[in-house]
Amino acid sequence: EKARETVAYFDKIDPSERSIMRHLYSVSGGTVARGGPAGGGSASAPHLASIVMLLTPSETRQITSSEISRHWRKLAGEIAGVDLISFESNLVHMGANVDVSFAHGDYGVLETAANRLKEVLAGYPGAEDIADSYPTGKKELKMTLTTQARTLGITQEELARQVRGAFYGAEALRLQRGRNEVKVMVRYPEEDRKSLKDLENMRIRTPAGGEIPLRQAANLEAGRGYSVINRTDRKRVINVTAGIDNKVANAEEILSDLKTGTLTELTADYPGLTYDLEGEAKERKDSMQSMGRGFILALFVMYALLAIPFKSYSQPLLIMTAIPFGIVGAILGHLLTGYDLSILSLFGIVALSGVVVNDSLLMIDRINQSRAEGEEVHEAILLAGQRRFRPILLTSLTTFFGLAPMIMETSTQAQFLIPMAISLAFGILFATGITLLLIPTIYYVLEDIRNLFSMKPVHERHGAGSD
Repeated sequence: EKARETVAYFDKIDPSERSIMRHLYSVSGGTVARGGPAGGGSASAPHLASIVMLLTPSETRQITSSEISRHWRKLAGEIAGVDLISFESNLVHMGANVDVSFAHGDYGVLETAANRLKEVLAGYPGAEDIADSYPTGKKELKMTLTTQARTLGITQEELARQVRGAFYGAEALRLQRGRNEVKVMVRYPEEDRKSLKDLENMRIRTPAGGEIPLRQAANLEAGRGYSVINRTDRKRVINVTAGIDNKVANAEEILSDLKTGTLTELTADYPGLTYDLEGEAKERKDSMQSMGRGFILALFVMYALLAIPFKSYSQPLLIMTAIPFGIVGAILGHLLTGYDLSILSLFGIVALSGVVVNDSLLMIDRINQSRAEGEEVHEAILLAGQRRFRPILLTSLTTFFGLAPMIMETSTQAQFLIPMAISLAFGILFATGITLLLIPTIYYVLEDIRNLFSMKPVHERHGAGSD
């Protein structure tokens, strides 16, 4: 009902004539068969349920899935009798915005720490769908043998076997019917299996052949079990997760505040308790570490490839000074276009590092050629600027405008590539001005330093015919 109210609300404010919803279906106490509208299952236990709303393609509507999810959550509110309700709207789910994993040998400590963290998270604006990884399972009855039952020789295993046989059934025989084998199960009549009172009145046989009612053989305690039990390194772990509305708060700031505050207090209050950041934070950390190692290796290889033909230690560094300015341009590009700096943006910056040095390479190579032909430093720099201005500018502009259609694309498929395109396009454009203005200046400064220490110029070390 609330889902349909959400759709009706956004259909009124969406300027398009078609509804934002394609399909709406729910699953209670089972699984969705493969090949259904969602292509997979969701709820997988009798006490679970899910509602799935399939939207029209993003390019045909102006309402985002996050806005729909946010309004749906607001309309749903708290539902009586429901222990946990959560909403997800991510196309690619990397994990919760906040996901803290606690590990300890004592489950009581884990439960206390998780509850304290959930209380703290609830105090942050924008924190939603706060939950832990130990959701309550189905209702169950826990049976504990009484002293009388133990005296009569009844064991816990025997008690469980008799209760199972009475209510689920015990296999009596098997019949062959054609190609099929049929099991014949024996159990109590249906009228004796309807209520808790029927269970309490069930007769339990003793090893001596006598019988006593179940209420005398065991103490019954109502409760709930756990649907999952997670372990890491033979220790029980419990994850506390929360989604963060990025229009209200920043997940990185919340995690930083938790690490310096609540999480430090919890590890101090409960010796042996450890925590790790999972979800988006872990994915981001792993990606950054892997990318950092690859970026350093790429810079080293680039330096080696430039140092060999130039026969210089300083000029490769001069050429590579365009890289940090390209990074500045990529960041400015994200500010101008209104996109957040993401992991995909960093992928684009890494690719930018290999492209942005091309203009510097053209400029330095032309200066060296002019000096090898007998020109003075000042004249060689001016001549290189004149000769390389048009190729450098045109190369950068054609690259920028070649990436512009991707940046302006609105389809869902292009959303993953747009941050990379922004990094490349604006990084190259910004670094072009640096190449034309700053690189010649730095070259002049290096020549002054070389003359100060009476070092032999590069073009004289590798001759006029070398590049």
